[in-house]
Amino acid sequence: MSENQKKYIKKLKKKKIIIIFIQIFIVVAFILAWEYLANKNIINTFVFSKPSKILNTLINLAIENNLFNHISTTLIEILIAFSLGILLGFIIAIILYQFPIINEIVDPFLTMINSLPKVALGPLIIIIAGANTKSIIIMALLINLIISIITIYNGFISTDDKKIKLLKSFGANKYQILFKLVIPNSYKTIISSLKLNISMSLIGVIMGEFLVSKSGIGYLIIYGTQVFNLSLVMAGILILVIISFILYKLITFIEKKLIKKF
Repeated sequence: MSENQKKYIKKLKKKKIIIIFIQIFIVVAFILAWEYLANKNIINTFVFSKPSKILNTLINLAIENNLFNHISTTLIEILIAFSLGILLGFIIAIILYQFPIINEIVDPFLTMINSLPKVALGPLIIIIAGANTKSIIIMALLINLIISIITIYNGFISTDDKKIKLLKSFGANKYQILFKLVIPNSYKTIISSLKLNISMSLIGVIMGEFLVSKSGIGYLIIYGTQVFNLSLVMAGILILVIISFILYKLITFIEKKLIKKF
């Protein structure tokens, strides 16, 4: 490695450290300002609570052994909805790509279902599946599946036609073209679909927990609202922020591994 390369890598690392430091500074400054404004009664602590109260709420939940039960419930539901959404979305996108006539038939229906407010289907889902975890998973699937299908399919059809013609000229069949060219060529789109799917799964699970759950982060938030415990509500929101950050970092890690592979 040349000296210029070493300097460039060192510069990138330094830039990354500075960015992380600024991000941490912004978060710490926000928390301190929030606590100060709440202590000085500049903001309404009944509505916005304050960091110290939220921390105490989290500690009490942990002591009562409720916190990790709620977190694990929500995480399991998210992972199930996420896995099903990606698997079904990938399979359906392949079917639509391989059979264009089917895509032409279902395309307007996919658009209509995607634009439909899924929470409006909540009562119907509860009646069909019952007031249980199944309803929560179905709600999350309704939100993440269509987006996964559309995103992955668009990645497939964006494959360079010249490359497809080149493989055909060498006698490749449509399945070889799909698995050797189209899917590998669409990995960036698939990663984007993963990022969208994990966020949509989180939203869908929380919406489902608002409706039917007796445990989970969504249940904590709706229960805190019902009893006017805004510290509990803010604690639930904070946990959701942390969960979404961890899941995003996990997808980013997978993305980096795929970039090195391809």
